[in-house]
Amino acid sequence: MSLDPILEAASELQDFCTARGWRFCFIGGVAVQRWGEPRFTADADVTLLTGFGGEEAFIRPLCAHFRPRRPDAESFALKNRVLLIESQSGVALDIALGAVPFEIRSIERASPFEIGQGKTLAICSAEDLLVHKLIANREKDSIDIEGILARQWGKLELTQVRSEIQPLLELREDFEPLQRFERLYAELKRRLP
Repeated sequence: MSLDPILEAASELQDFCTARGWRFCFIGGVAVQRWGEPRFTADADVTLLTGFGGEEAFIRPLCAHFRPRRPDAESFALKNRVLLIESQSGVALDIALGAVPFEIRSIERASPFEIGQGKTLAICSAEDLLVHKLIANREKDSIDIEGILARQWGKLELTQVRSEIQPLLELREDFEPLQRFERLYAELKRRLP
C-alpha cells in the first residue's frame, strides 16, 4: 500500500532537508493529522530554520531540486519568508523560513510521527500547532484548534501555548486570536469531561 500523496511529498522534502543537516518540523494540515481531527489538506507546510541573513543558502538548493510555484519564488521567499515549491509529483510545499525564538523552540520540540511503510515525519508538538493556528487565524484554523483541543483534552500544556502566543500577538498588536481561544477552551471545558 502506498503513502498518501501529501505524506509522500512531505517525506520527500524531509529526506532532502535531513540529508543536508537542516533543522525543520512539519506544521499545518500534516500536523493536524496527528494532533487534531484529520481533514483533507492539499499541501505540506514546514518550518525550516534558516535564521536571518543566510536564507539564500536554503532557498537556492530547494528551488534547484523542487519546482518553484511562481517565477519569482526566490525573491518572494526573501520578502515574505515563505518559499512556495512543489514536490516531484506536483504536491504543493509551503516552507516557512524560520528564525524567531518560537520557531526554534517549535523545531526543538518536534517528534517523529509514524506515517506508514516504516517512515516517520518530524511533527511539531500539539501545543506549538495551536500557536501556529492561532497566528494564522483563518476560518479553517478555528476548526482545527477546536479539534486539537477536543482530541488532546487533558494532555495539553496550555501554559506553554499562552506563553508562546503572547509575545507573537504583542508584535501584531492583535489579541483577538487569544481571546477567541480562551472562549473556545471555556466552552469545551463545559462540554467535555
